[in-house]
Amino acid sequence: MSHHYPEGFLDRDERFPALHEVLDSYAFSGNSFTDTPDEPGVALKAYVRQAMRAPGTLDAAIAEIDDLLQVGLFNDEIADDVDLLPHVEPPDGRTVEQCLATIRSHLERIRASGVYEQAELPQTDWEWRKRFPELSSLLGGYFHQDYPKFYGSHREALDDYLDGNPREYLAAAAQELGEFLSRVSSDKELERAAEILGLMVYPPDGVSLRQWLTDIRNIITHRHRAGS
Repeated sequence: MSHHYPEGFLDRDERFPALHEVLDSYAFSGNSFTDTPDEPGVALKAYVRQAMRAPGTLDAAIAEIDDLLQVGLFNDEIADDVDLLPHVEPPDGRTVEQCLATIRSHLERIRASGVYEQAELPQTDWEWRKRFPELSSLLGGYFHQDYPKFYGSHREALDDYLDGNPREYLAAAAQELGEFLSRVSSDKELERAAEILGLMVYPPDGVSLRQWLTDIRNIITHRHRAGS
C-alpha cells in the first residue's frame, strides 16, 4: 500500500515513515503510551501540534496505522519494517495494537474536527526539536560538548556552519532564531530550551544567551542576504 506524504516532511525509506514520526514523539516522552480513550497523552498532543503544521500529515499517519493493523503487527511480511519503528511500551493490560487503535481514534477525531490542544511553547523535548529543526542542527551540531576539540572560538564554529550549509538552511535558521527569541520570553526558559536543542557551550564572556543568539541571527541574516 502506498501513501502520499506532505512534501519535504518525511524522508525515511521505509513502509511506516509517518507512524515512525508519531512513535518518535512517544520515545522522547517516557517511551510509553499514556493516552486514554477520552484523552490523548502528552506525546500525542505534542505530535498533533506539529503534524497540523504540515497538511496531509495526519492522513499519512492514519493510513499507516490502518495498514499495520490490517496486516498484523507480528506478520512476517512487515517484520523488518516494524523493527525500524521505535519500540514503545504499552501499559499493563493493553496491547500495542490497542494503543495504536487509540492513537488512530484521536487522530481521526482531530482530522475531522480540526480541534486540538494548543500551546504557546513546545511541551516536550521532541516537540522543541521538531519545531526548531535547523536551530537544533546549528546548536547541537556546532556548539555541542566536544566543541573545544574542533573550534578555537564561537565565531569559528559559526563560520563553519555558515560555510558548510546552503542558503535555504541559513534562511531557515534565521527565521527559527527570530521566532525562538520572540516566543521564549523568560531567560531561564531560554536556557532550558537551548539545551534541549543541543547547546552545550556557554556564550562568549560578558554576553547573555539572548544577546548571543540575537547576534548569531544577525550574522546569519547578513550572510544570507549577501548571498555568499
